[in-house]
Amino acid sequence: MPKFVFAYHGGKSPESPEEGQKVMAAWNAWYGGMGAAVQDGGGPAGPSKTVSSGGVADNGGSNPLSGLTQVEAPDIDAAVAMAQGCPILTDGGSVEVAEVLQM
Repeated sequence: MPKFVFAYHGGKSPESPEEGQKVMAAWNAWYGGMGAAVQDGGGPAGPSKTVSSGGVADNGGSNPLSGLTQVEAPDIDAAVAMAQGCPILTDGGSVEVAEVLQM
């Protein structure tokens, strides 16, 4: 079955430990609902650097990565349907869905 990467952009960090627990509960419930389709839960991304032919920048690019997950789904439409339940969407973030091509 094809694998897909969910690349998270945006969202916000919890402002308190209580909010952090609530956010983690939402993510865990979402992952639980996807069951065995979650191949690698990944995690949040830390500060990043953008590497290009012009050098290295500390800005994370125009749309910095917030985190990633790898899932298995029959096709990209099924993967998109899974991504639509992602908790980052309620915090103003987005999920980019891309198939991992077999080489």
